[in-house]
Amino acid sequence: MARRSGFSEPTLRYYEKIGLLGAVARDESSGHRRYEAATADRVEALSCLRSSGMTVSGMRRYLDLLTRGNAAAADQRDLFAAQAEKLAADIEQLRLRLTYLRQKADMWDARARGDAAAEKRAINEITRVLAEFIH
Repeated sequence: MARRSGFSEPTLRYYEKIGLLGAVARDESSGHRRYEAATADRVEALSCLRSSGMTVSGMRRYLDLLTRGNAAAADQRDLFAAQAEKLAADIEQLRLRLTYLRQKADMWDARARGDAAAEKRAINEITRVLAEFIH
């Protein structure tokens, strides 16, 4: 299950312990966990949510809302919309960091080549990106 989900074994045990997975059956002879299909599907859904940056409390909220079915559709929509907005903000921050790193590489490349004009352009872009981090 760890390979399939991307979660570490300790994380899977923790999620079981805090109730995100429910009871997981054990093999009587080895004691190894045996995940039923429904639990494996739940682990995969949680893996997707976690990789999007959702917190354990968010995942718990999602699972709680699932038990309410269609009556919780608006709450589920709000949960996923909020997470999507957070992820979009995270992606924008990563985009800025990527631009910063590329411009720093360009700056050092220009410096190594002795190209003062290219170095100045890179420094201007670095300054612009740093200003965006502040806002």
